[in-house]
Formats: sequence, C-alpha cells, structure tokens
Amino acid sequence: MNIIIVGCGKVGQKLAEKLSQEKEHNITVIDLRYNVVQDLINEYDIMGVCGSCSDLDTLTEAGVETADLLIAATGADELNLLTCFMAKKAGECQTIARVRNPEYAKELHIFKEDLGLAMIINPEDTAAREIARILRFPSVIKIDTFAKGRIEILKFKVSADSPVANMKIADMSMKFGGDVLVCGVERGENAYIPNGDFVIENGDFVSIVSSPEGSVDFFKKIGVKTNRVKDTIIVGGGATAYYLAKRLISAGIRVKIIEQNALRCEKLCELLPKASIINADGTENRVLLEEGLDKAESFVTLTNIDEENVLLSLFAKTKMKGKIVTKVNRIAYDEVIDGLDLDTVIYPKNITADYIVRFVRAKKNSMGSNIETMHLILDGKAEALEFRIQENSPIANIPLEQLKLKDNTRIACINRKGVIITPHGKDVIKPKDTVIVVTTHKGSQDISDILL
Repeated sequence: MNIIIVGCGKVGQKLAEKLSQEKEHNITVIDLRYNVVQDLINEYDIMGVCGSCSDLDTLTEAGVETADLLIAATGADELNLLTCFMAKKAGECQTIARVRNPEYAKELHIFKEDLGLAMIINPEDTAAREIARILRFPSVIKIDTFAKGRIEILKFKVSADSPVANMKIADMSMKFGGDVLVCGVERGENAYIPNGDFVIENGDFVSIVSSPEGSVDFFKKIGVKTNRVKDTIIVGGGATAYYLAKRLISAGIRVKIIEQNALRCEKLCELLPKASIINADGTENRVLLEEGLDKAESFVTLTNIDEENVLLSLFAKTKMKGKIVTKVNRIAYDEVIDGLDLDTVIYPKNITADYIVRFVRAKKNSMGSNIETMHLILDGKAEALEFRIQENSPIANIPLEQLKLKDNTRIACINRKGVIITPHGKDVIKPKDTVIVVTTHKGSQDISDILL
C-alpha cells in the first residue's frame, strides 16, 4: 500500500516505525521540520517531504494522487480535517484524521463521508477506553478483545504465593479448567509461546486466551480478584480524565478528579455533574491522603508530566492495595518504566498507532487477506491475529495435531458461530470459523502464513 503520514510528532513517528515493519508498504511522511523528516527517512528507509500539509503542492509531491491511505496526525484538529478534505479532492485515497476536541468528535459523523474520512482516532478517548477496560478487571495488566468481545487475551503477573507458580502449563490447565489456554509468557527480556511442559515461575507475565466467562472462572479458582473497582481517584483533569470519568460513571463507578486549574474544575463540574471534582494540587501527598487514597480501590495518574505520573504511582503503591494505572507519553523510556513495577502503564501514542495499524491490516483484508482483528501482545514481541477461515483454506477440516505450524506459533482459540472452543489436538477448524493465532512472526497476512 502507498501510505502518507502527515505530522511527525510522537504518533506520526510511532506509525512510521510500525508500518515500516510491515515490509509491504511504501511510506511517505510530511512535516515542516526538516531534521525530523530526515531522521525518519534514515531510520526507517521511507520517503519524506518537508513542507506544509495544507499546501496542495506538498501533498502532490508526497504522492497523494496515487496514495491508498493518508493519515493526518498533526497536533491541530482543523489542519488534520483540512488535509483529509484536500486529499479526497486530489486523489482517491482513504483518510484517517486524528481529532482530539470532544466538540468536533461529536459532530464528525454528520459530515464524515463528505470529508472522505475512513476513520477518526482520538488518542485521549482511546486511552480512556483502555483504562476503563482494565478497571473492569483490575487484577489484570492488559486486555485485548476479539470476535466482537466474545474472546479476550488477558495478561497478569504471577506472584510468589500464586497457586500457578512453579507449575507446568499442562498441569495448570487440568487443575484450574480447560477453557483457558496460556498463549504467551514474558520472563525478563524474553517472550515465549509455551507448550504444556513449560513451567510458570514467580514474576512471569502470563497471557491467557478465553471467553470473558471462562477467564473469570479461572481467576476465581487461582484466588485472583475479578470484581470491577467501585471507585477511583484520578489526578489530572484533562481530556483523557474527562473521557475516562464519563465511561466509569456510566458503569456505576464513583469518580473523584483532582485538578489544580480552577477554571478547568468549573468546566468539569458542568460536564460531569456526577463526579467529585477537587480543586487542589494532586501531586501533594497530603492532598491525596486527605481525599482517601489509602481507601480507594483504584488510582489513575493523568497529568501531562510523565515524571509526576510515575512518582505519584510509586507513592500510591506504598499507601493503597488497589489498582494503579499510570499514563506515560514518552515511549522512548518504556524500558526504564517497565522496570519500576508500576502495575498497568498506558501509552496513549502507542495505543493510537496500534489502532491505525489494525485498520491498515483490515484494509488489506479487502485486498485478499482474511484478517479480522490484530493485537500486539507480549510487550510487542508477538502478534495475536483473528483469521476468518475460507472454504479453500489449507488448515480447514484437518485435525490440529496434523498441522505443521511454524515455531513459536499457536492456534489459541476457535470461534464457531459464537461458540468458543479451546483447541486440542483432535479438534478440526471448519470453514466460516474464526481462529485466534498467536505468533512471534510479524506481518502474517493470510492463515497460510502460519504453516511451514
């Protein structure tokens, strides 16, 4: 595909990185900053144009007339929408606009077709959706959904007192239920697609695939809390806090937002009448304790300063036993942050890029692929893909034990008309099924790519 990325901020750079890894795209970036464009060209072997995306000559130089997709990811909503409109007039490409203003987001569906928008992405709302999903199941670190919510991959950390610590995966499945399959394990810097003989150790991050009901049953059996949180304290009253609070309140969760700016507090009181809005400095330990941090079931740090979010979360770990979620914008420090044991860390820019990469894969679906959904798992070291099986599929009607799969590849789940099947050797995949495949081999486009 010919793809143009407009705007080389954090989202644009992450998109350039991830899409260039797909190996099958011709990527061109546009930005006003010459040095940023040159750095991306040199690092990812892509094309670049230095100029304004509101200039038709710049878009033409970038190849808009022959582009399949243009992604407008500048920091200005209006500029992104204008660029998408111009791209539609200049060529036949589909467009994705990054739109952050809630007022625009509410009305865009009215004229989405006129602007030629195939997708609207809001980093703050997307991050809020991920956080809300985590607070629904606070004992897990990450949740990815497939088959329209019928299948989930959940990631959790094994503690020393966990009944699954020092246990073989085969024994774990027999003892705690056969409706859950371990599809990945992270241990230090390494990621594994394990077999039944693999032994789970204290400190491992384990990813399981199951139906929502099956995962709840599994976690209850191993003594892990499965109830959603009853309340949360949010530090920082920006757009992400607004979107998150709105989702949590609608789910019956009590929300308290601590925001330093008085005018913003007044606005939040108007937008969120059911939330408790506290005008105070949430970075002060005294304020957090006065507002009940030690009794809260969850704590979310959403200030605009990464260092504050990290330190607040570390402080909260010493005062509470509830779920802690930390927002981090600068992806470059993820390795350092991962070593701090911060519970769940949310990278809005990374999440946004992942959503767009999924859209690109889905678009290729119409060009011959049969991928329904794709998520990066195991800290980005593996992919979980949902394939729809066609009549002539090379894996259809063959027992799984007879399939010759690539190494580090596993068929993790079968969805047959809404019935979720945890696969075993004798099971057969049938046409019209969807299957979840977990693999460390990046860039699979067709189910046949998992075979030797």
